[in-house]
Amino acid sequence: MISNQILQDTIEGIKAITRIDLCVMDTEGKALATTLHDTDEYEQSVLAFVDSPAESQMLQGYQFFKVFDDNQLEYVIIAKGEADDVYMIGKIAAFQVQNLLVAYKERFDKDNFIKNLLLDNLLLVDIYNRAKKLHVDTDVRRIVFIIETKNEKDTNALETVRNIFSTKAKDFVTAVDEKNIILVKEVKQTETYEDMNKIAKVIVDMLNSEAMSTVRVAFGTIVNEIKEVSRSYKEAKMALDVGKIFYGNRNIIAYSNLGIGRLIYQLPIPLCKMFIKEIFENRSPDDFDEETLTTINKFFENSLNVSETSRQLYIHRNTLVYRLDKLQKSTGLDLRVFEDAITFKIALMVVKYMKYMESLEY
Repeated sequence: MISNQILQDTIEGIKAITRIDLCVMDTEGKALATTLHDTDEYEQSVLAFVDSPAESQMLQGYQFFKVFDDNQLEYVIIAKGEADDVYMIGKIAAFQVQNLLVAYKERFDKDNFIKNLLLDNLLLVDIYNRAKKLHVDTDVRRIVFIIETKNEKDTNALETVRNIFSTKAKDFVTAVDEKNIILVKEVKQTETYEDMNKIAKVIVDMLNSEAMSTVRVAFGTIVNEIKEVSRSYKEAKMALDVGKIFYGNRNIIAYSNLGIGRLIYQLPIPLCKMFIKEIFENRSPDDFDEETLTTINKFFENSLNVSETSRQLYIHRNTLVYRLDKLQKSTGLDLRVFEDAITFKIALMVVKYMKYMESLEY
């Protein structure tokens, strides 16, 4: 459970203070971390010590100590020397590793609990029982952030997020798949969604500068009980998807600010196909040439203002009117009429949604 690097750092730190050489071995006599040389020669001695009832033992100038995890022997620590102070240092090393075991086990258990909580893998009674056992508050306001990294298994990004938030006892940082880092964040009574947006901006800025990662951050709604955390997670997932489909230029997406994209995302595909066929018959917005699509998008950007659109496209007003007339003839929709413009805009968003859903099937 504890990485060999953590064990190595621990005994090197103890040696730097005490000048006593130490070695941490598993129950099969294999060295996991050491400041000693030729650790293979201690293998048989360790195996004999493992089988003995003693918790500590001195042999051929070395002192052996056992480290248990819930009454199960986990490690054997060797300290070089026979003096009393060496015995004391060996006991301190064993105590330190024992505490590391407890701390990492608790962190591992909490991590598993949060993952299962997010994925709705726990019964209601199990949520409260395990939360109580792990000392996780059940009535704290929380919100879920999903941080999507560009690269899979981005350990730099994960460690950066952990460094920012895991120092706070009521915040949890975990991962449920290869590309997404999950932050379950405590929310104070005075904090609002504007504050959540600021936190998301801090995450984006920190990861861009420190972890050199391009990320998108989505977050759900604030919940008041631990059983509702999975809902905030699902909302954050939806926000991430809706953001990819309709708001590609945003790197921060809030579930509470998805607009019409939220409605379209929940439409069944057969209904979308029926709608597109009704509007465009056998055509699709993808069939329009680049010039037409650019004109349409710029017209929408400028709130259906003909003069401003023609100015930004560097074309004469009459040229724009000609293009809009041509579009009206082919689709039956006049984008200068508000109702037709809304219909066309929704149709473009529906096509985007359909293409995204199709891409997930491959």
